[in-house]
Amino acid sequence: MGKRLIQQRRGRGTKTYTSPSFRFKGEAKHYPLDTKGQITDIIHCAGHTAPLMEVSYLTGAHNLTFAPEGVKVGDLITVGKGAEIKNGNVLPLSEIPEGSLIHNIEIHPGDGGKLVRASGSFAKVVAKSEDIVRVVLPSKKEKIFLPTCKASLGIVAGSGRLDKPFLKAGTKYKKMRARNKLYPHVCGISMNAVDHPFGGKCSHIKGRPTQSPRNAPPGRKVGKIAPRRTGRRR
Repeated sequence: MGKRLIQQRRGRGTKTYTSPSFRFKGEAKHYPLDTKGQITDIIHCAGHTAPLMEVSYLTGAHNLTFAPEGVKVGDLITVGKGAEIKNGNVLPLSEIPEGSLIHNIEIHPGDGGKLVRASGSFAKVVAKSEDIVRVVLPSKKEKIFLPTCKASLGIVAGSGRLDKPFLKAGTKYKKMRARNKLYPHVCGISMNAVDHPFGGKCSHIKGRPTQSPRNAPPGRKVGKIAPRRTGRRR
């Protein structure tokens, strides 16, 4: 019999699982035009792990972006080609020297930055050619980008955030609650029988095969979901 799993309840889109974006300060991304600006404020946003800096540009626009280490209110920021190689400036990858540390990298030119945005994270430019730029991401994986993709120079501020332990579950709960993340995560065998196919009074005994049938309904398809093959490889 199918169960109402957490994945299914989340898919309804109720306020229990919806991100409280009305409490966030705004979207952090690169300014699309080539210009200069000044940092007017450094703020905290519940939707981001890193501090954000508010930049006022010569065009009269205001924009939020990630604050790198070493910047302060009043510093000047340059966006576009020909910018100086210093923390906070935004340049195309083709103009960033090899070995430079960068963050908030665009996957496609003009998307505002999608990668390397967490506090304390950075990537490194390792090789360049006329049509590609090779970057090492925080996961140690190398990825190829177009030379026209933009990135910010420096390391995202807020490093060391993970060094301080939560110490108790209540603190972790409040941290997750700020972004409406589901916490704590409960395994299926610890649930009641009405909530999960593996649940029941026999605490950590599943009582049924962990490989679900390929044609099982959504409330039953848990465990090893239709593996391509089983048994020892010969």
